[in-house]
Amino acid sequence: MTTKPSPSRPASPSRLIWRKFAIPLFFLLLGIVFATWAARIPAIRDHLQLDAATLALVLLCGGIGAVGSFPLAAWITGHYGARHSTLYAGLALLVSLPLLGLAPGLASLMLICTLYGAASSCFDVAINALGAQAERDAGRPIMSMLHGWFCVGTFSGALIASAVAGLGIAPVWHFLLVAALFLYPLYAAYVALPDDRPEHDPQRKLFAVPHGHLVVLGVIAFCGAIVEGSVADWSGIYMKDHIGASDGSTPLAYAAFAGMMLIMRMVGDSLKARYDARRVVWVGTLVASAGIALAVVAPGMAVAILGFAIAGTGVAAVFPFVFSAAGRHGSTALAAVATLGYSGSLIGPPVFGFLAHGWGLQAALALLGVLCLAMAGSSRRALWLQ
Repeated sequence: MTTKPSPSRPASPSRLIWRKFAIPLFFLLLGIVFATWAARIPAIRDHLQLDAATLALVLLCGGIGAVGSFPLAAWITGHYGARHSTLYAGLALLVSLPLLGLAPGLASLMLICTLYGAASSCFDVAINALGAQAERDAGRPIMSMLHGWFCVGTFSGALIASAVAGLGIAPVWHFLLVAALFLYPLYAAYVALPDDRPEHDPQRKLFAVPHGHLVVLGVIAFCGAIVEGSVADWSGIYMKDHIGASDGSTPLAYAAFAGMMLIMRMVGDSLKARYDARRVVWVGTLVASAGIALAVVAPGMAVAILGFAIAGTGVAAVFPFVFSAAGRHGSTALAAVATLGYSGSLIGPPVFGFLAHGWGLQAALALLGVLCLAMAGSSRRALWLQ
């Protein structure tokens, strides 16, 4: 992608600091917003008196918004550049979060969840495009570290949500506080980054359906999105309804999942350099299937939390390594794989809900273990996953 050079001007010390931490901050922001919403789903479910099937419809709307917006995300990123796209989508994301807590009924919650899904996917594509470019500029693997910052956000967001829920604070006030705290950092990080607005090129293809080796990467990302999204959206429900945990304890399962993902992503780049990405993903997803199995048969809260922690350890490498592999082949390839990958966000949590409604939470959770085995098989055939 050809970009216009940004005007040369001396950068202040504060601007240099913001530039250094800008991209990690974006991943952190996405993680905190993601965990904040996911951890308070049980409270919103109870407030609106939704059953598992109805909640699945709400989550389906979020997936529709996410997947349906990928052509828009690719167009915005290609037209305005990843930096500007990050600001626009980030503002929409921070606005949609409090609206989720303000929804007075099912119809409005479904509509707002669609907006939230669209904003989060556009933001995700933009920051991964920034990350892929930063990795190319650095000449070494850094994508796992960047996704590690996402896990810092999900882990801290889940722990904060546990404390807030334990204090009996309504989700809307929780969501408003998170949105207000990140408004200025989002803008300051955007201002600090150099301009990357692309030159107009009528021949450039901004979006494409995955094909060839990209399909295998997309399948792995698809299954990974189902597992991550379902654990985020339903682990709290599983802990409350099946294990019998309190409102303050229900987010701990996702906190354990996200915390172990954080630890593994911080060492993921060194593991990739030593063993290659394909082997790390293959072994990791086998470990994740064992963790899901442990959570399924768990007799109590401690064992269930341990199972989710093991699962987080195993799936941690999936998204950074798949996105890094796709990003090496350009932004169009990245958007194409992201389309397949985040289709899992459309299908996974709602299907989990329908299965839970018909067959029970344990059966739905067991399906995630099967998907981890499918990722293990696919990763052995992913020639571009290096």
